[in-house]
Amino acid sequence: MKIKLSLIIVFLFGFSQCICAQSRDNYNMWFQYLMSARLTDKSTLTALSQYRSFDLAYDTRLFLVSAYVDYEVANDVKPALGMMFLILDSYKSDNRKKERYEKRPFQQVSLGGNIGRTSISHRFRVEERFISNPDEFIVRLRYLISLRIPFNKAGEKEKLYGILKNEIRMNVVKEEPFDSNRLTAGIGIKVGKNSAIEVAFINQLETGSTSNYAYVGYRNSFDWRKNKNK
Repeated sequence: MKIKLSLIIVFLFGFSQCICAQSRDNYNMWFQYLMSARLTDKSTLTALSQYRSFDLAYDTRLFLVSAYVDYEVANDVKPALGMMFLILDSYKSDNRKKERYEKRPFQQVSLGGNIGRTSISHRFRVEERFISNPDEFIVRLRYLISLRIPFNKAGEKEKLYGILKNEIRMNVVKEEPFDSNRLTAGIGIKVGKNSAIEVAFINQLETGSTSNYAYVGYRNSFDWRKNKNK
């Protein structure tokens, strides 16, 4: 328990340092709500909304809504189909805002597993990006590896868990194939049987630039199976 508490303290210290460092990067924030609902024994609906800002909340950077349905075809193997809609706000060289809209169908496969009590997942995603102002079409490939690290002892009720993620994104048809790499480190705090608040630091590396975000998210899960009590 002392080791786990030390890890939490080290993370929170690093997290506070990162937030302080963001004062030079306009306090980039990333807010997210995610829900998952079991539809059948094999299928799950996942939906999320996300808001990113250049400051603490008011200077919009991005807003999106997304949903997908997966189906478990084998143990911890889940292909899925989904759709995303985004409003992208970025600054031009003359410091004026440029607004773009994006419709993004995507297909993915998720693979799950465990290393001891730590759960590990791999997600491979292909997305077709239809962007306006000006019109642009991009096919992008994404690979995400995620770790969920329990801080409780075996048999104890879970209250805290660690989050580690890394995702690389590559463009299929473009002069510059590398799109970005996104690294996430954080903790989750269980606030209910099926809900949690998560805080994290996100670093996104792109060609010629790096963005850092303070992340705050809320997630919960539901069971909508009709025969769950049978």
